[in-house]
Amino acid sequence: MEIPIIGLKADIKESTTKEIMNKYIAHFEETSKEYGNIGLAAHNRGYENNYFENLKQLKEGDIIIYTYKGRTKEYFVTKNTIIKDTDWTSLEDTKDNTITLITCVENQPEYRRCVQGKEKINK
Repeated sequence: MEIPIIGLKADIKESTTKEIMNKYIAHFEETSKEYGNIGLAAHNRGYENNYFENLKQLKEGDIIIYTYKGRTKEYFVTKNTIIKDTDWTSLEDTKDNTITLITCVENQPEYRRCVQGKEKINK
């Protein structure tokens, strides 16, 4: 996965276990890997790899590049918001190809930052 505007380039691994999140961007196992809603999580501070440390800087229209099985898709950011840590509706499957990035909010353990993007269709 890449987000050029914030200089992010990292590998994604299946599962959101502590071991995976310490080294990679984690894929929520209950979400899609290719179509619909792809859910990913990563640390943003306090760990060896804080891949989502600059997620809060993303704005509508910024590009997220996701590669799976050699196929690359581009998504444009549609929202960057704060959600309750108990609100998992943003990870529900979607009709449109969507990517959802989730990380903690600094000093607010009951909240999560949620960035979503829609697939950019080249015509």
